[in-house]
Amino acid sequence: MRTAQKTAKGVSLYSRHVNRPAGRVLAAAAYRAGLSPNQVTLVSAAWSFAAVAALALLPPSWPLALGVYAGLALGFAFDSADGQLARLRRESSAAGEWLDHVVDCAKITALHAAVLVSFYRHFDLPGPGWLLLPLAFQWAAVLIFFGGLLTEKLKTKPAPAHSPPVPAPSRVRAVALLPVDYGVFCAVFLLLGSERVFLAGYAVFFAAHALFLAGFLIKWFRELSAPPAG
Repeated sequence: MRTAQKTAKGVSLYSRHVNRPAGRVLAAAAYRAGLSPNQVTLVSAAWSFAAVAALALLPPSWPLALGVYAGLALGFAFDSADGQLARLRRESSAAGEWLDHVVDCAKITALHAAVLVSFYRHFDLPGPGWLLLPLAFQWAAVLIFFGGLLTEKLKTKPAPAHSPPVPAPSRVRAVALLPVDYGVFCAVFLLLGSERVFLAGYAVFFAAHALFLAGFLIKWFRELSAPPAG
C-alpha cells in the first residue's frame, strides 16, 4: 500500500501522518472486501453527508459534537482510501477522479450550509450578521478547493525525458498548511457542545481560510503567468 501513495508535496502534517495512513488501512480493507474505488467514494460520501445532516437537524450538544466529528473524519479517511485503492488495483480513471472531486465539492458546500442552518435554528447568536459567516466561509473554502484543483490541471505538462530528483517535502510548509487542512478543520465540530466556543473556533478557522485564500490566489496566478521553462 505504501507504493500507492501520492506525493507529500503541498500536504499538511495531518493529511500526511494521520489521514493518509488511516486511508491506507481502509483501502486495504476495501481491497479484501472486493470494493471498487467508486464504491469507496460513495462510502466516504455517506459518512460525510450523514454528519452534515445531523449538524443541520439536531441541536448542539456534546454527543452531537462527537458524532459529527466522527462522521466527517471517517468520510475524509475514506476519501483518501478511494484514490489509494484505485492506484493499488490499477483502476484509476477520469470518471473516478471526476466522481471524487464532485463529492468533495458537494461536501464542502453542504457542510457550511449546514452550519448556517444550525446557526439559524439552534444558536443564540450575538447578532443576525453572524449568519453571513458560514456563507463567507463557504465562499473561501470552495475557492481554495477549486482554485487549487484548476491550477494543478492548467500546470500539467509532459514530463521531461530526464526529470530532476524530486526534493523532499517541506516540513515547515506542512505545518503552515494545518489551518486549511480539511481534517484539522473538522476538529472544530468537537466544540459543538458549547455554542460560544464553537462560534469562536469557527470564526478563527474562517479567518485562516480567508488569509490563505489571498495568498494562494496570488501564488497561483504568478505560477500560471510565468513563462514556460526552457
